Amino acid sequence: MDNREEVREFLTSRRAKITPGRAGLPSGSRRRVPGLRRSEVAALADVSVEYYAKLERGNLAGVSPAVLESVARALELDDAERAHLLHLAQAADGSDALTRPRRRTPARQWTPHRSLQWTLDAITAGPAIVGNGRTDILAANPLARAFYADLLAHPDNQRNLARFQFLDPVSRRFYPDWDRFADMAVAILRREAGRDPHDKGLHDLVGELSTRSEDFRTRWGAHDVRRHGTGIKRFRHPAVGDLTLAYESLELASEPGLTMTVYTAEPGSPSEEGLRLLASLAATEDAGPAAARHRAG
Repeated sequence: MDNREEVREFLTSRRAKITPGRAGLPSGSRRRVPGLRRSEVAALADVSVEYYAKLERGNLAGVSPAVLESVARALELDDAERAHLLHLAQAADGSDALTRPRRRTPARQWTPHRSLQWTLDAITAGPAIVGNGRTDILAANPLARAFYADLLAHPDNQRNLARFQFLDPVSRRFYPDWDRFADMAVAILRREAGRDPHDKGLHDLVGELSTRSEDFRTRWGAHDVRRHGTGIKRFRHPAVGDLTLAYESLELASEPGLTMTVYTAEPGSPSEEGLRLLASLAATEDAGPAAARHRAG
């Protein structure tokens, strides 16, 4: 896999973020770069300038884990960025073959096995979804379907959170912190691109969003990466108003490359009441069609 351009841009963008003062180096008065010089990164990583220059030209094939760790430490990479650098190195020398997710099928061709759907449906206190690194929603519990009603209602979104984020104007109402969500969505896709550079569906999605959204295109060029693990998010649902929810994302051992994300509200909070109201509304809406089917039968 020739990913030299991706490697070059990632390392260059990380180097530009580290100031000499932050790295404990004298800043000087005649600097032509916004961050560290290559020679300074090389010194911090304890490698030759020529060797680091080769790495930054995009040649990570055959680089030892010790050198990667030294470079990560010199560039002050966080856990997600370190993992991204490792994935880029694995892709460069072909050693990622055993770590790639098994599934290459589009989201519409994948359905959860029964026990997984049962597990989702058993979660009644908050929205729960299963998704992939492309931010496709592959499975959901009833409350999640009500929670993401606007996203799921429009076929153009293709059940994809990133496409909804950047191409559907409704997302700006749903996400009060739209810019933060946009940063997160792109960073998740960028991490997935490093982890699974052979995913054609991801390439197609990134190409579409880059073409149609300047907001996406600008963020994609920043080369930021992140893991979607745990945190707090704010939403504004059209039926129940403002919700502040905690989330946890868990990787599925039985489905490599997929994660389950569960949202919950603080007990006794207005957001918990909002989720209860949303669940009641969703149950009422589902009851109507079910009763009609029963009468017809």
